Amino acid sequence: MQFVGENLGPSIEKAGLKTKIWLIDHNYNLWGRAICELDDPNVQKYTKSIAWHGYLGKPEWMQKVLAVHPDAEMYWTEGGPDYTAPDYETDWVKWSNTFTGVLRNYGRCIIAWNLVLDEVGKPNIGPFPCGGVVTVNSQTKKVTRSGQYWAFAHYSRTVRQGATRIESSGDIAGVTHVAFSNPDGGNVVVVTNSGESRKIALSDGAKSTVVELPPKSVTTLTWR
Repeated sequence: MQFVGENLGPSIEKAGLKTKIWLIDHNYNLWGRAICELDDPNVQKYTKSIAWHGYLGKPEWMQKVLAVHPDAEMYWTEGGPDYTAPDYETDWVKWSNTFTGVLRNYGRCIIAWNLVLDEVGKPNIGPFPCGGVVTVNSQTKKVTRSGQYWAFAHYSRTVRQGATRIESSGDIAGVTHVAFSNPDGGNVVVVTNSGESRKIALSDGAKSTVVELPPKSVTTLTWR
């Protein structure tokens, strides 16, 4: 905290750089530390941004910071699959639920860890079996796309840069959802179904549509 306010921030400013400072870059359980750092007026001169990881705690805890500092900006900056997991290629529902939680709690971005690694998670200096969004086999050059990759696709293909999250409601066990308004006026909702096949009704206040959700699926719907 002291380093940011008295050293890093002034140095970046003096150099005339546009580099942004994101605080914490760790798990949700450090929400108290985030509040304390933003309490410092010297820190606030240079940043109001917090970077989060999702390994410990809940995405709802980001709102504890916003309750004290409503102008703070939340960014999700790390999270990736386990390349040894049997569902490495098929856990898109898990990751879509993760993304929904981040975005519904005012996260402004989702950054994966790591983009491309080999079949044993290298290069990686950490102690965990981290896999890439994509795996490239170092011997055969075979490309394997993870479940996280396919989860990302449901958001990145339809949610445009500059989109605004809009409120969506509806409480169905095993179903999560998050909605957006794109800069071009189009709307998007991503619905994640963790259970069996089911039908839901989607309404925007003007019209209602019945949508069938396949089992263990992520469904993206767009409308104007």
